[in-house]
Amino acid sequence: MGSDALSPDQGTLDELRRRMAAIPGRGESASGRIPREQRFRRDMLPVPAPLVDLLPDGGLPKGAVIAYSGAHSLLTGLLAEVTAHGGHAAVIGLPRLGLLAAAEMGAQLSRLAVIADPGPDPAEVAAVLLDGLDLVVLGLGGLAVPPARCRVLAARARNRGATLVVAGGEWTNPSLRLDSRVTGYRGLGPGRGRLRSVCLDVRVSAKAGPPRHGHIDLCARPGRTEWQTRETVRVAEVPALHEAVS
Repeated sequence: MGSDALSPDQGTLDELRRRMAAIPGRGESASGRIPREQRFRRDMLPVPAPLVDLLPDGGLPKGAVIAYSGAHSLLTGLLAEVTAHGGHAAVIGLPRLGLLAAAEMGAQLSRLAVIADPGPDPAEVAAVLLDGLDLVVLGLGGLAVPPARCRVLAARARNRGATLVVAGGEWTNPSLRLDSRVTGYRGLGPGRGRLRSVCLDVRVSAKAGPPRHGHIDLCARPGRTEWQTRETVRVAEVPALHEAVS
């Protein structure tokens, strides 16, 4: 599918369906060269390592809807992890989400579709993409999705075994709520020093059990960006971190 952006005047929902028909089965790569140990669990999508202990089952449940709020960096990390492990994903209505940042987190951009401008009904675009992708990230732009439509899309995700992450709006009765906020930065030099890491506080709320909290850092390394738990972060002399936290 590739990382090329689509907009309403470039393609219709029928065009999306046509292009999705060429995508390999969920969790598979076009070349078949993803190592077995890196392929998906039957019921979970992979996530950045520091999130594993925060999520009730150690990953994003397939067929579930996750309501997200907070920094774009964590959304970028989810997309990167899924595509790096052979899956196919799409991001809808989030034009500021950076592909460079995703690539530095390990994303395979050939498996990521970007629909920056989905038109007046982004939920309909998401419904089409749920038919053939592993992960769909939907930016709602402040919209509140009616409860009846939430139920329809949740049922579609469940029936297709795809995971839907909704951000920047209101969604009724998601399977999980995932919230992050930037709490600080680390770098060299005052004022205009280079940014070395971004500090995030993360909260996961499931339908059952108490919320879980964690502290995660997004750290620059030579040629890549890594996720680490707060306690293991060490600031090193490495290139500056690209913007991924808006």
